[in-house]
Amino acid sequence: MTQPFNRRDVTLSNWRTLPYSQWAFHNACELVPSAIIASRRQAETAPRDLGALATLPVQSLSGAMVTLPEFLTQNSTDAFVVMRKGVIEAEWYAPHYDPAQPHLLFSITKSITGLIAEILAEQGKFSFDDLVGDHMPDMIGSAYGDVSLRHLFDMQVSVQFTDDFLDTSGAFDRYRRAMLWNPEKPGETAPDLRPFLASIEKAAHAHGTCHSYHSINTDLAGILLEVITGSRFADLVRDMIWLPIGAHSDAHITVDRAGTARAGGGMSATARDLARVGEMLRLGGLGVVSADRVAALWRGGDRQIWADGDQAYLFDGGSYRSYFYEDGHGVVAGIGIHGQWLWIDPATETVIVRLSAEPLPSNEELDHVVIAMLRDVSKA
Repeated sequence: MTQPFNRRDVTLSNWRTLPYSQWAFHNACELVPSAIIASRRQAETAPRDLGALATLPVQSLSGAMVTLPEFLTQNSTDAFVVMRKGVIEAEWYAPHYDPAQPHLLFSITKSITGLIAEILAEQGKFSFDDLVGDHMPDMIGSAYGDVSLRHLFDMQVSVQFTDDFLDTSGAFDRYRRAMLWNPEKPGETAPDLRPFLASIEKAAHAHGTCHSYHSINTDLAGILLEVITGSRFADLVRDMIWLPIGAHSDAHITVDRAGTARAGGGMSATARDLARVGEMLRLGGLGVVSADRVAALWRGGDRQIWADGDQAYLFDGGSYRSYFYEDGHGVVAGIGIHGQWLWIDPATETVIVRLSAEPLPSNEELDHVVIAMLRDVSKA
């Protein structure tokens, strides 16, 4: 760790900041109430080293060329796993990190949510043409009542909301208090997640016209999947993803006071198990997700809507579908704040997982350096 501290020093006020995040990001269930996502509970083999990748030169944030281990250390990486043709070929873990501990995935949780939705749609449980209000009448009158599920899962919802990750007094802070991620304010109690989402208002533009990234959309989507199936979100992940891929270790996901899962960013899993999710997709779904649905992820979403949206800086020519990014060059990715990456590259038969505790929630300059590094590792 960057400096020593005691467990009692870690609080809801500081757990997403260094140095505390280096412990908190793989102990989130000790800070926020969490539901278990059961696995097959199989023992893992001993961690690998980076092998030949240990000398791979990559460009650092400063522009200088450094070795891959130097890059990972400089940029607050906790875990790095490279899987090639289904075999874990290289791994790197920070000294403070236990590879057996689940790590917070932040918004890669959204991608898991998208996969569950694709499976349920394939089973005929709903249509992406349905409106949210068809399934959740309490959302009628909010921003979500008249939005289609396709627009919901492609981040094309018109909402009056700003994802201000550093907010301590406004709507985003209230949102995080609703999910129990921030401490309550004296004399004020935030609502549970579902009623909070029902209070979100629609913006001036129409649904389906703009890619506008908001975590609240996926939290609403997770509740929607619970309503449609009658099952808790953690159980859906267990039954539809975690057990079928042969996950070795239990995962967990944070919940609010009512037990509502934070589908937009609350899941924790080991790097190896997340790589297994990526490998399942690289191989076309393996019966977990239908091949047609997986192929649609690689085709991506509406590229013009992406190009006009608020994340176009990530991938020139890219797109977004069912909470997955498509880079315009044959790669599909899941991305989370503070440096979480799931990188799936069929051309090189490679899956890469990077789990981190980057100081800033979002860093556009660092994101581009990380993307370049992931492409270099895929080709190496």
